[in-house]
Amino acid sequence: MRTDLASLPAWPSARLGEALEAIARRSGCKPADVTPHLPDGLSGKGIVTWIESTASRLGLEAEPLLFTYPEIEDRLREIAPALLRLPDGRFLVLVAERRLLGPDHRIHKIHPRQLQKGLCQEIEEPAIADVKRLLTDSGIPIRSRPMSRMLTERLRDSLIEGCWSLRTPPGNAFGRTLKDSHVVRHLAVLVGAHAAEFILWILAWWMVGLGAMQGRLDQGWIIGWILLLLTLVPFRVLTTWLQGVLSLVGGGLLKERLLQGALRFEPDEIRHQGAGHLLGRVLESEALETLALSGGFLALVAVVELALAVPVLAVGAGGTRHLALFAVWVMFTALLGWLYFRRAQLWTAERLQMTHDLTERMVGHRTRLAQQAPERWHDGEDAELEHYLQSASLMDRAAVRLIVLVPRGWLIVGILGLCPSFVSGQASPQSLAAGLGGVLLAYRAFRRLADGVWSLVGARICWEQVQPVFSAAGRPIEQGHADFTGDAGPEKKILLEAHDVSYRYEGRPDSVLRGCNLRVETGDRVILEGPSGGGKSTFVSLLSGLRQPSSGLLLVGGMDRSAVGANGWRRFVAAAPQFHENHVLTAPFVVNLLMARTGVLRKTDVEEAEEICRDLGLDELIQRMPSGVWQMVGESGWQLSHGERSRLFIARALLQNAEAIVLDESFAALDPENMRRAMECVLKRARTLIVVAHR
Repeated sequence: MRTDLASLPAWPSARLGEALEAIARRSGCKPADVTPHLPDGLSGKGIVTWIESTASRLGLEAEPLLFTYPEIEDRLREIAPALLRLPDGRFLVLVAERRLLGPDHRIHKIHPRQLQKGLCQEIEEPAIADVKRLLTDSGIPIRSRPMSRMLTERLRDSLIEGCWSLRTPPGNAFGRTLKDSHVVRHLAVLVGAHAAEFILWILAWWMVGLGAMQGRLDQGWIIGWILLLLTLVPFRVLTTWLQGVLSLVGGGLLKERLLQGALRFEPDEIRHQGAGHLLGRVLESEALETLALSGGFLALVAVVELALAVPVLAVGAGGTRHLALFAVWVMFTALLGWLYFRRAQLWTAERLQMTHDLTERMVGHRTRLAQQAPERWHDGEDAELEHYLQSASLMDRAAVRLIVLVPRGWLIVGILGLCPSFVSGQASPQSLAAGLGGVLLAYRAFRRLADGVWSLVGARICWEQVQPVFSAAGRPIEQGHADFTGDAGPEKKILLEAHDVSYRYEGRPDSVLRGCNLRVETGDRVILEGPSGGGKSTFVSLLSGLRQPSSGLLLVGGMDRSAVGANGWRRFVAAAPQFHENHVLTAPFVVNLLMARTGVLRKTDVEEAEEICRDLGLDELIQRMPSGVWQMVGESGWQLSHGERSRLFIARALLQNAEAIVLDESFAALDPENMRRAMECVLKRARTLIVVAHR
């Protein structure tokens, strides 16, 4: 049955900006000045760029989606909030499963099949007609189920596009991200479920104890006790399931945040840190997730159990005496936890320093072999090990006091608190039993608390290393003007302009660049030559948007960085930095080639990458690799030579399809034949080319 597109609560393109703003408001983002409609003449990638840019200005991240016909029904359940483009050019705003936000700003319910038909109507109608004709010619009755299966099989390879998942980016306030991901709600349910489980457990043993004390433990009491224990099972299952969900969701959000922070680091920040420091941050980020989640759950459960142990101790024989001892022991636990934290800090400093030194020595191993005398290779290592062992010994003693003394010490103190009431004979057996039960409950809670504090201290120390990366994710980026789409257009004759540009590195008194002027028109081929240390690479970083001038004016397409934004600048200018500042990621070869492509990667993108590789002379390399362009390369994969890496970096820059390509000494590692092929490829494919060469 044909779905009437006019009946769907869709937004016209003239109100697309308003629709995105409505989603942003529902997500808790602040309103921003955006264009309410799509600019005239946009199509294809221009629409994608405009939607992504407008969503970014509103504090959202628009991720274009591409999926096959058979999976669309399942994907529509999980991508909300999302923006969906209909075949007639209008847009649907999916705010939740089966919920659309209409142009009247009201929520409309919709059946998933109706939504699917609206999106796939153009490809479904011809296929349905063919399937009906096939069934009729075969004499098979036309029924919905067989027809649906045949339709799915016929359209199995059909791709559905025009969908964008809208979410708050990882760099936003982390608390808001946790709330939007329902982590806070799940955490509250976890606390309630564990409290209910603990209360039921107390009631179960209270019934048995009361029956035993009264001397009438009949069948009814036993059945009641068994029923209470059985009631614990669903709560235990729920708490275990929620812990798994929180671990997966929380860990995933933390990884996204740290990855976003790593990408927001400035080049100078990375350059000033050695390989050992960077490796240390990576290792600490892994430990942070594990320790924070495990320690957080233990500490949370321990706090709940300690709170529930208080009323049990209050009604026991110890009374206020027990409560006073309990309060003192909590403070004593906090003191031991703080002492362990200080010892762990010192040990971590020693450990990280040794890790940094070892990594730097491994990186520079060839240099040491060639230039350092063998008797000097291990200078200072004995002293470092001695300091490390002392710090480790102090930390281990503090950990033993925390993990062993806290729970077992409380058990002794709690029982001693019952002794006066027991010796005097004034306490009833019921109150003595309640007091002893409270001591055992608190013992169990202190044992979990000690383990939780041990893990949380480790997470806190890891946080000191990871915090710069976590905070970097929240750095603002220049968004550019709302109408900017990154299209240079044929009328923009002057592509790059530099007027009296200067640059000075932070912490240095003198400028490395002074009064630089440049004018590059569309289609130009420019060579920048200069001596080593003359500032060529710094100037390239300014042209490519990695750095901003200390003074002067730098324009691209007649606009400055505040107008085009950071992402827009990269769409104008793509650069291949020098070899030591460029990297091969541990990933498939084709991913290294297309890592700068925006949007959804298609088969045509891979074919274009393979064609450029052939022009650059990399086809022989691809043929040698067992998996072709999908072969893993990098540190743990296929190793590339110096020249192969250089041509990979050139191909990566060309595949960005930018208006201007800047190559910083990219041909220095190539032999004459490969340099000739690479130069022919670059001259053929680069619309505007700037080559930096050493004089």
